Amino acid sequence: MELMSIDGIDDLEMRLKRQDAFWDCEILDRACVTMSCQKKEEIPLPVSHHATCKDWWMDAEFRAQQAKRIAQNRVYMGDALPCAFPNLGPDFFPAIYGGEIIFEASTSYIKPFLNDWADADGLKLSGENPYWEKMEELYAAYIEAGKNTFYTGWPDLHPGADCLVGFRGPQNLAIDLFDDPDAVKKELKKVTADFFKTYEHYYKKLSSAGQACTGWPGIVSTRRWHVPSNDFSYMISPEQFNEFFLEGLREECNYFDASIYHLDGVGSLRHLDRLLEIKTLNAIQWVWGAGRGEVTDWIGVFKKVQAAGKGVQLFHVYPQHLDVLIENLRPEGVWMGVCGIESEEHGAAVLKKINRWK
Repeated sequence: MELMSIDGIDDLEMRLKRQDAFWDCEILDRACVTMSCQKKEEIPLPVSHHATCKDWWMDAEFRAQQAKRIAQNRVYMGDALPCAFPNLGPDFFPAIYGGEIIFEASTSYIKPFLNDWADADGLKLSGENPYWEKMEELYAAYIEAGKNTFYTGWPDLHPGADCLVGFRGPQNLAIDLFDDPDAVKKELKKVTADFFKTYEHYYKKLSSAGQACTGWPGIVSTRRWHVPSNDFSYMISPEQFNEFFLEGLREECNYFDASIYHLDGVGSLRHLDRLLEIKTLNAIQWVWGAGRGEVTDWIGVFKKVQAAGKGVQLFHVYPQHLDVLIENLRPEGVWMGVCGIESEEHGAAVLKKINRWK
């Protein structure tokens, strides 16, 4: 597949190769690091005059032009590449079965709509669903606006437990694990199969437009990769996680060229050991949560992941964290997003330090 070039990026092939190497816990010449800063002269962003939050979310052309201006206004350093993804929020996937999304200023959520498992067979994906139709419109606008400016990624798709939470709500689903386990397991198989079909729809759309494979975590790769997740796992025991959800997560990892598990919240750490046993899982994205310290407070988790032969994605890394990370972790299999870069000169100094991390 021939990828679209990006204006102003003269080492595109090398940036992609470093990000591809991350999946194999390898480095070409240094750890994979992404950084960006604002350009000194910025193009004004389009101004929103939308009457409601929903109006903004549903304005495909406005959002695509906004994404274009944001990309044009930043300098991308290290292995960073401009990317954006059409987004209706984390509950888009369950919503295209028939739910309603509630839109707020910076997020959205679904109203649970499956009141009885007896009605589950009636839940089917439809190309006439209004959110599906809007996502098609968003994709057309983003791909056009992003030509030679940014890569367009797939939407935020959550199959498995997170989809069922959208159907039932977290409290009801927690009870369902006891009261109706067979219905839960049956529906998990159905939404997993539907997810693969949905992913293929977007992959075909994007690959035919010369897009790299990217999504909300910001990794940009030539490989078909995915972000398995299960935020609901915060609420359940390891025994329930293993019985209901582990096999589906393994199936997701097996389907793709590469995968990075989104491990969210300290209550989810109880499942880490079993996740690390999935052979086809390449990496862990650990999100410790607000008020739980900073990246250097979780060295033990990152060491454990590396000891299992998996990669780690490090978010919220500031230049003052680098010495501790370099001292304690191996550069192989690290994808690092460095924040707080004030200028191109500042970024060059940070990159010089990372280049010495061997």
